[in-house]
Amino acid sequence: MLSRKRGRPLGVGVQLPEVEREVRWPEVRDIARAAEAVGFDSIWVGDHLLYRFADGSARGPWEAWTQLAAIAASTERVLLGPLVAATAFHAPAMLAKMAATVDEVSGGRLVLGLGAGWNETEFRAFGFPFDHRVGRFEEAFTIVRTLLRDGRIDHAGRFFEARDSELLPRPARPGGPPLLVGSVGARMLRITMPHVDAWNAWFADTDNSPTGVGRLRDVVDDACRDVGRDPGDVERTVAVMVRLPGGSGRIMGDETERQQVEPLEGPPEAIAAELRAYADAGIGHVQLVLDPITLASIEALAPVLEILDRP
Repeated sequence: MLSRKRGRPLGVGVQLPEVEREVRWPEVRDIARAAEAVGFDSIWVGDHLLYRFADGSARGPWEAWTQLAAIAASTERVLLGPLVAATAFHAPAMLAKMAATVDEVSGGRLVLGLGAGWNETEFRAFGFPFDHRVGRFEEAFTIVRTLLRDGRIDHAGRFFEARDSELLPRPARPGGPPLLVGSVGARMLRITMPHVDAWNAWFADTDNSPTGVGRLRDVVDDACRDVGRDPGDVERTVAVMVRLPGGSGRIMGDETERQQVEPLEGPPEAIAAELRAYADAGIGHVQLVLDPITLASIEALAPVLEILDRP
């Protein structure tokens, strides 16, 4: 289970700014520190490189792993991780090396979220192959998890090689950081369910509602049983879109209809009640996607966390 404040019905994290506006490091650092100070359990960053929009404009976020190392050094308690890291953006053994390093800098607070990626624009712009994404992910996932768990691998596959590869120094925690997969695809679940500690769905996959959790929960349960895994061994996490005063629609890299959901909004009591409903639906951790994502928004959610912590 991903750690949370004792007595809290579920862990509550927040996704940091991505392409909503250009946010420089001092503000990113201040938002991260404020999230820790008001009582959030985790901090997450997207792993993307470039978005191009229908109107011809383009935006890009900061590189995820550099940010994670800096956030790790700027905080003391919160979990942190990519939501989720695209295995295609780095050689798999190098991704394991980076994860082990961030886990060390954070004192063992990294949650390694992994996925295959989806945004063809950034794959092409940065020179990463977009074909056979799941096949490539499967090989990369094998290399990453084996190096983090066992410290060495000798792999020669269709897409990647890691010959006599060894991960030194070893990660801060025996076996490496917990693994989270961000996918609802049947093939991805079949590949990852024997090994991951947690699973994540984006808010569009649940229609941004606790009532949308059941169908996906059943899909993950079935995938676990198909590979001989107890479904209770895999923690369920979902992103939740929350609109606060001043929000006007958070800019996302995905402009498709799947992003058009009704945000969770209202007074702290209403937001806390909805988050409790996610816990009742079997969700162990949520990642709040805030509109707007500002220091003021982080501080405005402090009463929500206080309500959740009441017996």
